[in-house]
Amino acid sequence: MRLSYVLVVVATLVGASSAALRSLVFPQETSTSYVEMVPLKPLALKAFTLCMRVATELKGEREVILFAYRTHDYDELNVWRELDGRLSFYMSGEGVFFALPQLGGLETHVCLSWDSISGAATFFLDGKKSLTKIYRKNHAVRPGGKIIIGQDPDNYVGNFDAKQSLVGEISDINMWDFVLPEKTVWDLFVGKRVVRGDVLDWESAELKMHGNVQVMENEM
Repeated sequence: MRLSYVLVVVATLVGASSAALRSLVFPQETSTSYVEMVPLKPLALKAFTLCMRVATELKGEREVILFAYRTHDYDELNVWRELDGRLSFYMSGEGVFFALPQLGGLETHVCLSWDSISGAATFFLDGKKSLTKIYRKNHAVRPGGKIIIGQDPDNYVGNFDAKQSLVGEISDINMWDFVLPEKTVWDLFVGKRVVRGDVLDWESAELKMHGNVQVMENEM
């Protein structure tokens, strides 16, 4: 008698098949409204991919903080829209800057990736890859901090500047402790199911709300 065996592998995926996708709306400029996002594990990183969906109508010479991770002593990982509209990220010192299409009132899917061994740093906008720049070879992001959405903490979760705050909408913040393949970033942009973030998983993440932040449930 021939026996057949079936192996079923269940992967944890993120993508468009969720019943609803929550988003955070920051309706006004403020130095008091922010969200703390609790990671699945400490951010001890020698590589990462970070993705989000963001929309803002802020224009002109105005910095906008998109993501902040700070320990007691350092801005370990901050993602910015700069005064001149460029996108950038900083890891405990000088940043790396990318001249890319401007963020606006229509939602943009933004990803960035970095690898310590090569120093390769890259942005993706709506699934399209930027040029690669070399940044902070052999560096490591250190654990023990807090992730803040909506404000830039100049000390450990404090000393916010309203003129740097996010005004707009942000969602789908996911992070992996490795560099995602370019095809996977595209699949994520178009809403296909991909492996869920092992550092930040938007579908299950604990969010600690402070001030005037509205949580919207958007049906998929």
